[in-house]
Amino acid sequence: MGEVLPLLIGGFETALRPENLLFAFIGALLGTVIGVLPGIGPAGALAMLLPIVLNMSPVGAIIMLAALYCGAMYGGSTTSILLNVPGESSSVVTCLDGHQMALQGRAGPALCIAAIGSFVAGTLGVVALMLFAPLIADWALNFGPPEYFVLMVFGLSSVASLSGGSLVKGLIAMTLGLMISTIGTDVTGVVRFTFGVAELLDGIEFLIVTVGLFAISEVLLNTNDLRSGESPSVIKHRLFISWQEIRESLGAIGRGTVIGFFVGVMPGAGAGIASFLAYSVETQVSRRPERFGHGEIRGVAAPESANNSASTGAMVPMLTLGIPGSGTTAILLIALTALNVHPGPLMFTQHPEVVWGLIAALYIGNVILLVLNLPLVGLFVRLLYVPMRLMLPVIMVICVIGVYNANQQLLDMLFLCAFGVLGYFMRKHRYPVAPVILGLVLGTRMEEALRQSMIMSQGNLLVLLERPIVAAFLLLTILFLCFPLIMRRLRFRGRKVELETEG
Repeated sequence: MGEVLPLLIGGFETALRPENLLFAFIGALLGTVIGVLPGIGPAGALAMLLPIVLNMSPVGAIIMLAALYCGAMYGGSTTSILLNVPGESSSVVTCLDGHQMALQGRAGPALCIAAIGSFVAGTLGVVALMLFAPLIADWALNFGPPEYFVLMVFGLSSVASLSGGSLVKGLIAMTLGLMISTIGTDVTGVVRFTFGVAELLDGIEFLIVTVGLFAISEVLLNTNDLRSGESPSVIKHRLFISWQEIRESLGAIGRGTVIGFFVGVMPGAGAGIASFLAYSVETQVSRRPERFGHGEIRGVAAPESANNSASTGAMVPMLTLGIPGSGTTAILLIALTALNVHPGPLMFTQHPEVVWGLIAALYIGNVILLVLNLPLVGLFVRLLYVPMRLMLPVIMVICVIGVYNANQQLLDMLFLCAFGVLGYFMRKHRYPVAPVILGLVLGTRMEEALRQSMIMSQGNLLVLLERPIVAAFLLLTILFLCFPLIMRRLRFRGRKVELETEG
């Protein structure tokens, strides 16, 4: 710690220079605005800014990009909570309870806890990055294809927490997502399920499925209510969060931070997996798991903390090993390389001003985001007072523009409508839509890791059970799938005993 503190102070001296502080503010503001738009996400935001920062000094460029990264990670929560429009995989889980809170007149507390959780998780993630980066990077190197495969299988176990009242319906929805993930060209170059349509060679975009199942289906449901005369009453929204709600969320924020950081450290895992796992863990440890999916504030705090912590964790392998932990850090790696700064084991000694300037910028970026977004909660909540007949066309326009900008293909519009109708019927018949996204996110990565594992073991997967991390994750998967069933049985027996005692 004695060696770290002077370096950190030097980093703050660099980051707090007026020009660098301005870069951090601009990056945080742009990141928040861009993160609100579906289809762009943190990677797209950084890519848009890349031509500009390449003409800047390395320190100023990395400070602006780091602040932009933090802002884009937070921005996606706003539309997820207010409009049920997730812009990326890490925002999907926030929709489950965040939008329900908005429908109950608690949009303000949902936005506040998203900002607070993002700030706390981002700050603690930077502390871990600063103190333990080399050690954690060495641990992450122990993960090979078998470990990644069982990590994805473990991620699928979170379907138990996303299924609502029916695990069977959740498994059906997850299987649908896995099936969608097989469309296109596989890792060996074999074309599958494209039916001769050239546009499907790369598969169906995640954004199309997500926006269709969540946002378009929400528009169709509300339109149906308006046509049937069931106009929703105007709800008076509470703007700010109470101390009781903050206290309830502290445990979820802490657990989400830890899960997110360690998942983020693993190259390729991503913030989406971290948010699903954090939500699943929260439902397992809660005394009232039935409240999740119906406006539970911890269902917002955990995934929002996890995805922001994961974004910081993804920087560990990039800075210490030169290996990008996500698509966003891959763009950061490109930017640093173009600025003649080469991440790797020697970066901390060869370019200390860049490394510690980046770490200080992450601290400052999180503070700027908190100061910037908490006062805007009232403005964001005012959007919910707009009459639904005016809001629905706006949501449709946002969705169509966001999806079309991704590839600029007419076929994407057709798929968007198809998944919107599918989501409408799934929600009408009480099939959860989140497990579809879970299967879609994990399907391709899981298949690739399985193929590599089969090659390593020469087709004998039993050999892989000798690896301790593989065995541990498989055991955790079984426990996570069985835990809700066991708890349900115990609650049923407890109620039966109470009735017999009263009788």
